[in-house]
Amino acid sequence: MAGKHSESSRDTKRRIESNNQTRRPQKKRKSKKNVLLKIILMILLIIIIIIAGIVAGGYSYIVSKLNKMQQVQINVEELNVNEEIKGYRNIALFGVDSRNSNLGKGNRSDCIIIASINEKTKDVRLLSVYRDTYVQIEGHGLDKITHAYSYGEAPLAIKTLNTNLDLNITEFVTVNFDLVAEAVDALGGVEITIENSELQYINGYIQGTSESTGIKSSNITKAGKQTLDGVQAVAYSRIRYTAGGDYKRAERMRDVLEAMIKKLKTKSIGEINSLMDKILPKVYTNISSSSIIAMVPDLLKYNVTESIGWPYDTKGITLDRWYGVPVTLESNVKQLHKELFDETDYEVPSDIKEISNKIVNKTGYRE
Repeated sequence: MAGKHSESSRDTKRRIESNNQTRRPQKKRKSKKNVLLKIILMILLIIIIIIAGIVAGGYSYIVSKLNKMQQVQINVEELNVNEEIKGYRNIALFGVDSRNSNLGKGNRSDCIIIASINEKTKDVRLLSVYRDTYVQIEGHGLDKITHAYSYGEAPLAIKTLNTNLDLNITEFVTVNFDLVAEAVDALGGVEITIENSELQYINGYIQGTSESTGIKSSNITKAGKQTLDGVQAVAYSRIRYTAGGDYKRAERMRDVLEAMIKKLKTKSIGEINSLMDKILPKVYTNISSSSIIAMVPDLLKYNVTESIGWPYDTKGITLDRWYGVPVTLESNVKQLHKELFDETDYEVPSDIKEISNKIVNKTGYRE
C-alpha cells in the first residue's frame, strides 16, 4: 500500500544485493512533425514518459494542451537550493505507485530521476537516484530517500535531493506508474529484451500491476527481444531481485524510457495528439505552461547524452529494514559534481559532510 513504510516480504528478499554494488550506466528540417517530435522528446525527459506534444501552431493551441496538466505551486525558498550551480537546469522526475488519482503526500517515489540540462551545450543527462538510498530527510532523520515524497510530497522530496546531493532543483514532475502503462499501450508497445534471470520474476509483477491498474495483460513465456504491452513494460521496470537489485531496476526504468522515445519517432501527428490528450491530465507538476513554451526555441537542440545511476558506490545494510548506504555520501556527492557539472575543484559543503559522518557512525561503512 502506497505510503506505508513497514518492511514487506519483498524487502526481505533484497539481501541478494546487500553487499557492495556499483552501477555506472552509461540536415535538420523544421517540419511540423519534426518540431513536434523534438518538443515531445524534451517533455518526455522532463516527465519520464511521453506526455506532451506541441503542434507548430498558434500560442493558444499550445497553452490549451499544456494546461491539461495538473499544476501546483511550491515555495522555492524552502527547497535548500544550491545557488552556486549556474548553467544547469535540474528537474526532478518522480514515479509513484498510487492506488488512486492522488499524486501527493502518502505516495512513495519508487522512481526518482533528475533530468540535468546543460543550458549552454543543450546536452541532457538522466540521473537515477536509487530509491533505497540512505539519506537525511528533514524531520525524519536518516531514512530511505523514497520515503521523502510520502512524508511531504514533492517539496520535501526536492529538498531532500538538494540537501544530500547539493543541487539546485526547483522544478518537478510526478506521474503514476499507471500512466506509464497507458502511454506504452497508446504507443503500441515497446521493444525490450528480457533476460533469463528476469523471466522468473516478471510475471508476478505483471499480475500485481494488472490488478492495480485494472488493465488486462498476459504473462511472458520466453526470454529474448519482444514487444511488451504497457503492464508488461511497467512490470519489467519494477524487477529488482536479480543481480544488481535496485540498481539494475533503475536501469530497466531507463530502458523503458528509451524504448518509448524510439517508438514515438514512428508516430504521426494525429497519433501524438491523441496520446497527449489522454495522458497530460494525469501529470502533476509545478512547471508552468509559460515556462515550457519559453523552452521551445532550444528544444530542437536538446540531446540525451548519458544515463547515470547514483550513488556510484554503495553497500547494503539491514537495520529496521534494508538500506542502500552511500560509501560515503561525501565522496559520492563530490564525484557527482565532477561528472555532472565538470566541477573539478568542487568542495563538499560542511552540512553534507556532517550528514555523511552521521551515516558512517550509524552504519560503520566508510571508504
